[in-house]
Amino acid sequence: MARDRKDPGDNHKAIPTSRMGRLARVARMAGGVAGGMLAEGTRQLRSGKRPRARDMLLTPANARRVADQLATMRGAAMKVGQILSMDTGDFLPRELADILARLRSDARYMPVTQLRRVMEAAYGEDWEALLYGFEMKPLAAASIGQVHRAVAPDGREIALKVQYPGVAASIDSDVDNIAALLRMSGLLPAELDIQPLLDDAKRQLKDEADYHKEAEFLQAFGDLLAADDRFLVPEVLPELTRKTVLAMTYVAGKPIETIVDLPQAERDRVMSALVELMFMELFELRMVQTDPNFANYQYRRKSGQVVLLDFGATRRFKAGFVNSYRKLLAAALAEDRSRVIAAAERIGYAMGDEDSEYRELVLELFLLALEPLRHEGAYDFARSDMARRMSELAEEVSAYRDFWRAPPTDAMYFHRKLGGMFLLASRLKARVEVNQLVRRWVS
Repeated sequence: MARDRKDPGDNHKAIPTSRMGRLARVARMAGGVAGGMLAEGTRQLRSGKRPRARDMLLTPANARRVADQLATMRGAAMKVGQILSMDTGDFLPRELADILARLRSDARYMPVTQLRRVMEAAYGEDWEALLYGFEMKPLAAASIGQVHRAVAPDGREIALKVQYPGVAASIDSDVDNIAALLRMSGLLPAELDIQPLLDDAKRQLKDEADYHKEAEFLQAFGDLLAADDRFLVPEVLPELTRKTVLAMTYVAGKPIETIVDLPQAERDRVMSALVELMFMELFELRMVQTDPNFANYQYRRKSGQVVLLDFGATRRFKAGFVNSYRKLLAAALAEDRSRVIAAAERIGYAMGDEDSEYRELVLELFLLALEPLRHEGAYDFARSDMARRMSELAEEVSAYRDFWRAPPTDAMYFHRKLGGMFLLASRLKARVEVNQLVRRWVS
């Protein structure tokens, strides 16, 4: 029997499922942003200022409009915001990056009536007899689906990841509509061609929307780490998994950020394990879970294990990319600038003309981004000002608009994971011998 747990403060809202309904959301967002610009322009004129389009567009009110509408739509619309905020932030206005960054944690969930329809479509009208104690209030909500607890017929506690209705069918139109809105609004620089990113995002999202594929990734990681007592991966329940519902054993844990109050040695051990796993995924499996959201990692204090969750964004990498990236890291560790440039160009980066200032700036940005890998001994993320220095260098790079090009998609997805790991290490104030860990694969 399902349990309805109602909370007047619940953050739920019905998800638009039809193409026209979702397009209407985009139109409403565009209209709201335009109205906000007009109001801000009028306000500035009354105060004696000459309004600039950028100032009128990037107001706190417009930021809320964009984030709120994308959070309500979820699915591909929300994912586009996440991808742009995380992977092309160097080219976006800081205000827009901040708007889109909210989408990594600002999802709303389905109301009970809509959730019941989704469950009936997956399991039939008698689904409540199959899943005892199904909790209507989700444990978590994200861009593609939300997670609920229940009890399987064999008595095990399980977690069910339930996909939002209409998400899979709306991927192409959502991506195109949101990209068009951002382009027309002027929020994306005209010089930046993001079409390769958008095309790849559509392919990736269609894979993420097939929970049978995620079940395969979950099983693969479970098999890989079965003998590694540092990690714990939920077990797939194939008999209860559907294309729109992923069934797995429920594994309890605390948010990974809560270990910040543990001794330094434990924080260092946990973060070192996660960094090592990241390199193992790329160089051994050629299969990387590319979503570094902190919510995908939990910690069990009794055992010291890290629980790994959500494998929907797992991406397979070709051997050619992995080998080229290995050469890039080897060149960076050897401080061989010419080899770094050659490896980066093989991967697909636009490095600019030989002996140009732009090439030197991009090269410095590369070496700075890889600083923790190049550092001998334990890298102290808590004391590092790498993020500030990268931001300053990125501003210099952004002045060379003629050279702008979207990053290679494979590199973009791996750097998303790399950046997320470094951000987590900073949050945990960890010290990690990254150089020693990576040399296992690049020496």
